[in-house]
Amino acid sequence: MAMVERRYGPCASDGFFLLRLLLPFLFVFSFLDVPSATAATTTTTPQSPPLNDTQKSIMNDIASLVNSESANTRWNTAENPCNWKGTSCINSSSSSVVTSIALTNYGLSDSSIFAHLCRLDTLQSLDLSRNSFTNLSAQFFANSSCSMKEGLQSLNLSTNQLANSLSDLSHFPQLEVLDLSFNSFASRNLSADLGDFPKLRSFNASTNNLYGEVPTSMVGPLLELVLSGNQLSGSIPLGLFRYENLTLLDLSQNALTGVVPDKFMSLPKLETLLLSGNKLIGEIPASLSNVTTLARFAANQNNFTGPIASWITKHVRMLDLSYNNLNGTIPVDFLSHQWLQTVDLTNNMLNGAIPRNLSQSLYRLRLGGNKLGENIPESICDTMGMTYLELDGNQLTGNIPSELGKCKSLSLLNLASNRLQGSVPSPIGELDKLVVLKLQNNSLIGPIPSTFSDLKILSTLNLSQNSLSGGIPSGIFELPKLSNLYLQGNNISGHIPISISSSKYLIELNLGDNALTGTIPTMPTSVTTSLLNLSHNHLNGPIPSNINSLSELEILDLSHNNLSGDVPSSLGTLQSLTLLELSYNDLSGSVPKFRQNQNVDIDIVGNPDLVNGTGNNNDTPTTGKKKRHNFVIIIFTIAGALVGLCVLAVIIVMSLSKRIYRVEDEGLPAGESVPQIINGRLITLNSIHTSAVDFMKAMEAVSNHQNIFLKTRFCTYYKAVMPNGSTYSVKKLNSSDKIFQIGSQEKFSREIEVLGKLTNSNVMVPLAYILTTDCAYLIYEHAHNGTVSDLLHGGKSEVIDWPSRYSIALGVAQGLTFLHGCTQPVLLLDLSTRTIHLKSTNEPQIGDIELYKIIDPSRSTGSFSTIAGTVGYIPPEYAYTMRLTMAGNVYSFGIILLELLTGKPSVSDGTELAKWALSLSGRPDQREQILDTRVSGTSIAVHSQMLSVLNIALSCVAFSPDARPKMRNVLRMLFNAK
Repeated sequence: MAMVERRYGPCASDGFFLLRLLLPFLFVFSFLDVPSATAATTTTTPQSPPLNDTQKSIMNDIASLVNSESANTRWNTAENPCNWKGTSCINSSSSSVVTSIALTNYGLSDSSIFAHLCRLDTLQSLDLSRNSFTNLSAQFFANSSCSMKEGLQSLNLSTNQLANSLSDLSHFPQLEVLDLSFNSFASRNLSADLGDFPKLRSFNASTNNLYGEVPTSMVGPLLELVLSGNQLSGSIPLGLFRYENLTLLDLSQNALTGVVPDKFMSLPKLETLLLSGNKLIGEIPASLSNVTTLARFAANQNNFTGPIASWITKHVRMLDLSYNNLNGTIPVDFLSHQWLQTVDLTNNMLNGAIPRNLSQSLYRLRLGGNKLGENIPESICDTMGMTYLELDGNQLTGNIPSELGKCKSLSLLNLASNRLQGSVPSPIGELDKLVVLKLQNNSLIGPIPSTFSDLKILSTLNLSQNSLSGGIPSGIFELPKLSNLYLQGNNISGHIPISISSSKYLIELNLGDNALTGTIPTMPTSVTTSLLNLSHNHLNGPIPSNINSLSELEILDLSHNNLSGDVPSSLGTLQSLTLLELSYNDLSGSVPKFRQNQNVDIDIVGNPDLVNGTGNNNDTPTTGKKKRHNFVIIIFTIAGALVGLCVLAVIIVMSLSKRIYRVEDEGLPAGESVPQIINGRLITLNSIHTSAVDFMKAMEAVSNHQNIFLKTRFCTYYKAVMPNGSTYSVKKLNSSDKIFQIGSQEKFSREIEVLGKLTNSNVMVPLAYILTTDCAYLIYEHAHNGTVSDLLHGGKSEVIDWPSRYSIALGVAQGLTFLHGCTQPVLLLDLSTRTIHLKSTNEPQIGDIELYKIIDPSRSTGSFSTIAGTVGYIPPEYAYTMRLTMAGNVYSFGIILLELLTGKPSVSDGTELAKWALSLSGRPDQREQILDTRVSGTSIAVHSQMLSVLNIALSCVAFSPDARPKMRNVLRMLFNAK
C-alpha cells in the first residue's frame, strides 16, 4: 500500500482512489500462478486436507513467534494452519501446502522468524510489511540454506526498520514483485544489485537510503520501478528507456539534475510518470505526446523552463507541473482534452488569458501564483463537475462572473490576490457544496451577498482587504459549519449581528479595520475561538463580561475603538491567551491577573485610566513591550519577593512538620479528593523508573493546582515528586471530552504501550499511564526547562544565539523524521513551539505524540481544524481536506523554523507568520527583512546559514501539500545547511 500511495498521492480522483486499494492485489495475482478466489475458499475450509507433518511443524514454530509478540492478531494453533489469518494453502496430493503468508502490522521484530520461513519451500508470496524488523537473518541471505527463496514470487518488507545493504537480497530466481519501501536499505551499486532478480516485474524501494545513479541493469520484463524519496543523483540515463514494458516510473523526491531525455517514444506502455521534487531543467520532453497510455504525469518542484504545449494534456488525466519556471501562455486547447481530470500549474511564470474551453471531465484546476491576466472566462463552469478552482495570485481583472454559480460541485473557490473589481455575485451563495471561499486582496465593492447565509457547509470565508460596504448579514453567523471568518480591511459598517452568539464552531474571527459601530454583542458560549480581532473600528460600550466563554482564545485584539468601562476580571481565566491588545480605547481600572507561568503579551497604551496591575507572570510593562523599570522599583520588588518566599517557606515547613493535608491548603475546592485509580501500568522496563514511580504520589500531585507548570490545547502538565526524591511530569488528558477515545481501556492501553516502546532523544515517550473515572494520565521523565515558545517569546531580555536556535531546529527535525518513519507513522495533531519541551536550552523534545492515536476528530463538536493544531500552525488544506497528513506536519515544522529565524510568534497583529514571510520571499533583498537582525548580523557565516534554513522553511510552508518536502529530506537539507 505504501508504494501505491506514493504513486497517486492525495489529489487522486475517486476512481484512482479505488485503484489505489485494488492495484497491489491485482498486480500480484496477475503474475502469480495462484488458485482462484473460489479455489482458495474451498481449500481453506476445515474439510481441506491438513498440512504434512513437516509444514505443520514449521507453521507451529512461526506461530510461537507470532503469538509471543504484541501482535494485533493471534493464531489459534488448535486449528488447521491453512485457516489462520493471513495464510493461504493449496491442495497437493493427499495434503495441503502453504503458498502465501501475510503478517502485515503484526508488531513483529524477532528476525529469527526468517529461519523458519526459509524452510517453507512451497511459499510463493510473503508479506511482512508494517512491522518492526531491524535486520534480516543470515539464513535469509544464503541461497543454499533458504529453500523458500527458490519459488518465492512476491516479497513485501515495506515499512520496517531494515538497514541492510540491498546486495544482501539476492538469489531469488522466481521473484517478480519486491517491495522494500519505507526502510533504510542502502546500495553501493544499485544497477548491479537489481541485476540479481532475473524475473523482476515490480520493484519499489521508495523512501530508503539509496544513492548513486538511476539503475539501468534491470531485467527486460520490468513493469514498475519506484525509487522516490532517496538520494539518487546525476541525470536520467538513456539506458532507462530500454525498458519498453514500463507502466510506472517514479523517480520523485531525489536529487536528479540535467535535461530529461526526449526518448519517451521508447516507453509506449507508460501509464504513470513521476519526476517531482528534483532539480531537472530544460523543457518538457515533446516525445511524451507519443505515449498514448500516459494517465498521470507529475514533474512539480523542478526547474523546468520554456512554454507548455497542448499535446501534454492530449492523453493525460492528471497533470502536475507546479512550482517550476514555465512561461508563455496556456494554449487555447490545453484544458479541453476529453479525459483531462486535474491540472496543477501553480507557481510558474505563465501569462495571458485562461483558456475558455474546458474538458467536461475536469474537476480540479489550479493556476495560482502565475501572471495570468484578462477576465475569468464565463465558460469556466461549463464543466459541471468542477470541484476545486484556484486562480489566486495572478493579475486577473474585471468582474467575478456570475456564471460561477453554475459550478454546483465546487467545494473550494480561491480567487484571492488578483485585480478583480465590481460586486460579489449573489449566485456564489447558491453553491451549496462550498467549503472554502477566498476572495481577499482584490478591489471588490458593494455589500456581502445575503445569499452567503445559505452556504450550509461553508467552513472558511475570506473577503478581507477589499472595499466591501454595508452590514454583515446576520445569517453568516448562523452557518452551522463556519470556523474561519475574515472580513478585515473593508468599509463594512453597522452593528456586529447579535446572531454571533449562536455560532458553534468559530476558530478565527477577524473584523478589524472596518467601520463597525455599536457595542460588542454577547459572545457564543460553546465555541473554541482562537483569534478574535475587532480592532480599528468605532465600537463603544464595555467589553462583554462573558468573554471568558471563549475558553480557547489565544489572541484578543480590541484596540483602536471607543470601548469604555472596566476590563472584565473574567479575562484572567482565559488560560490559552497569549496576546491581549486593548490599546487606544477609553478603558479604566486594571488588567486582570493571569495564572502563573502564562505568558501574555499585553498592550494597553492609549488608555489613561487603565493600569496593568502586574497581571501576568512576567510582570509585563503596561505597553506589553520590554521597557526598563526604575531601579528603585526593581530593588523593592526583589526584596518583597524574597520576603514572600521566606514566609511561604516557613508555612510549608510548618505544614509538613504537622502533616497538615487540608484540601483547602492545596488550592482545591473544599471536599475534593485525590482521584481514585482504576488502572495504572508501567510501560518502561528501565529499573530506575520502575523503582521510583509511585502512582499514588502522582495522583496527589495532580490534586494540587500549584503543581501545574504547563497547559497546552489538550493537556495539563503537573510536577510530581516521588518518595525517593526524583521528579516526574504527569500529563492529564481531559478524557471527559468526547473527542478522546479512552472509553476502551484495552485500546487506550495498547496504543500507549506502542508509543512507550519508541526510543528517540527528541521525542517525549511515556513511561507509564494511569486511568481514573474521568481522566487519563501519562507519566514522563521531568526534564522540563520551558518550551521553545517560552525561550523565544517569554519576555527574556537576552537574545537566543543562532547555534542554539539551529540545534533546536535540528533536534525537532530529527524527532519528527523518526515519528514519520515509524512502522506505524506517528502524526502530530498539535505541533507548535508550545508543544516542544526543552531539556536544556538547545535540547528539544516533541510532546503530545499520543493525541493522534487517542483523539477522534469525527467526534469533535467543531470542524476538524478546531482540534488540528494551534492557530498559525494549521496547514491551509486542513480547512477542507479534514485529514491529518505528514505534509501538514511539515507545514507546522516550517512555522517553527520561521519562528527560530525571525524571533516572531506564529501570529502577530492578526497576520500569520507564514503569509508574512512568503510575501517577502519573492526577491532576495526582501528576504533579508525576514531574518532576526539581532542574530543574522553577528557573522557572515551565521547570516549565510540562516538564509539556507530560510529556504528550507519556505519550502515547508508551501501552500500545496504536494510541494512540501518529506521530513527525511528536510532533515538532510538542515544537515547540509550547516
